Amino acid sequence: MTSLDAAATAGLAELLLAMADDEFVLGFWDSEWTGIAPILEEDVAMSSVSQDEIGHAKAFYELLASLSGEDADQIAFGRAPGAYRHAALMNHPRTDWAFSIARRYLYETADAVRLESLAGSSYEPLANLVTKMRREETYHLLHFDLWLRRLTEGGPESRDRLIAALHDLWADAQTIFAPLAGEEILVAAGIMPDRLEALRARWLDRIIPRLAEVGLPPMPAAPAPAPDGRRMHGPDFEWLHGEFTMVAASEAGAAW
Repeated sequence: MTSLDAAATAGLAELLLAMADDEFVLGFWDSEWTGIAPILEEDVAMSSVSQDEIGHAKAFYELLASLSGEDADQIAFGRAPGAYRHAALMNHPRTDWAFSIARRYLYETADAVRLESLAGSSYEPLANLVTKMRREETYHLLHFDLWLRRLTEGGPESRDRLIAALHDLWADAQTIFAPLAGEEILVAAGIMPDRLEALRARWLDRIIPRLAEVGLPPMPAAPAPAPDGRRMHGPDFEWLHGEFTMVAASEAGAAW
């Protein structure tokens, strides 16, 4: 296992926090579909996927806590909204079903590329954790790919809503690959086998042909991810933060 110096430890902490917050925040947004999804089967499926994501976040927070000496519950629930490092893609409320499917598809395809790379990390605890997660995430991607095709073929309204959502979210989706502090150190050490910009290019090479394959119109040129794309959050996330921290805030020291 790679022995980490202070700089590598700090860089790895940034990476783990970004991935944990992505999973955590998206899991909570989509858990709101419980009881109101379009069909009963999807009510169960979306609840299960959201639970998986929050479980993945928990594992990342625990790995981060093992590096920092902090408490995983405190990392997850004890920060102010501005301290979260999820991608801008997760700043939006769930909106309608087409919007949630569009966001999920953009995220799951990007996350698949990210996890595929990190499975080769020289930091063994991260590589092992990612390998386990990829088994579940593979099914998530298959599920949302099915919904992508279903909405595309479901008639003018569902197709138009999906296209509008994909376009609205396109720039924010790029921030999944926004540069991280310490990235160069992590790449040099093999903890991150690939730079995030290389992963973004790999993701675009996969997703753009797939969208065309299912009959969707071309996406606009992919903008470079905003450097602060993991640091700028608005009132919608602040509302969600109040919801998911409510119980922890009501009793200090409670375990999640």
